[in-house]
Amino acid sequence: MPFVDNIGFLMSRASGQLVRATNAALADDGLRVRQYSVLSLVCESADGESQRDLAEVLGLDPSQVVALVDDLDRAGLVERRPSPADRRTKLVVPTERGRAVRDRAGERADARLAETLGALTEDEQATLRALLARVADLGVAPRVAP
Repeated sequence: MPFVDNIGFLMSRASGQLVRATNAALADDGLRVRQYSVLSLVCESADGESQRDLAEVLGLDPSQVVALVDDLDRAGLVERRPSPADRRTKLVVPTERGRAVRDRAGERADARLAETLGALTEDEQATLRALLARVADLGVAPRVAP
């Protein structure tokens, strides 16, 4: 099989294209994909997320998540609050500004993603999402395109 048909190569190449396109869409808000990912996850959580849980979901080393949260905290997009269930744990929660930035940046990122994936039909995109979720073993059901 030619190297350009290798699944690992194709996934890496596609991932690189998507990350570059998304970073360009997020640049106006001073964000990059990893920061946006943290911000999005905490915005989706009713009570915030621990840095440990963020690291697990994102597949990152906890020290990387600490740095990302520090960046977002300095920008006024998130804050750390004590967990009501465990005083030793800090929860990362979005600020109102963080929610507004996530919404605005998310619209641009979604538009850029739609451009990048424009060669695929909605059904193909849903299939791709489902297959990647299985490969990534997230343990969550992927969203189905409306």
